[in-house]
Amino acid sequence: MTPEVIAGDLLKQDVEVIVNAWNRNIFPWWLLLPQGVSGAIKRQAGLDPFRELSGMGLIELGGARITGAGKLPYKAIIHVAGINLLWFATEYSVRQSVRSAMQIVAEKGFVSVAFPLIGSGSGNRGKDWSKQIMLDEFAKIDAAAAVKLVVFQE
Repeated sequence: MTPEVIAGDLLKQDVEVIVNAWNRNIFPWWLLLPQGVSGAIKRQAGLDPFRELSGMGLIELGGARITGAGKLPYKAIIHVAGINLLWFATEYSVRQSVRSAMQIVAEKGFVSVAFPLIGSGSGNRGKDWSKQIMLDEFAKIDAAAAVKLVVFQE
């Protein structure tokens, strides 16, 4: 499968569900000051998705959890553990995050999803690095859903 790669804002995409590049959910959400994608989601969705996520416990590296979308116009938010305990993205964590999120998309029957570049922000990797790994992993997945890979642009 080949996603549509677009420059823009993840939170302005016309899709059913979005992906949030998150952490392993070890620290209480209220102790963290989310930046980038997570910070934008928190500001626009409100606290409900993060409260819901906090009750789900530890997320394995590259794993995914689904929550409601709060005040956002989506059916859900899929949160992926794209960074390790040292706040660093690895090739494994990015690939597995893509797979885990797409598995939830398939299981729930969503027809469209938008991803940010996992690992390019708080994961301390560049946009090109994240984009290449994600595109390579998407190419290995057979999916019915339409997928957008959103490269942030103000």
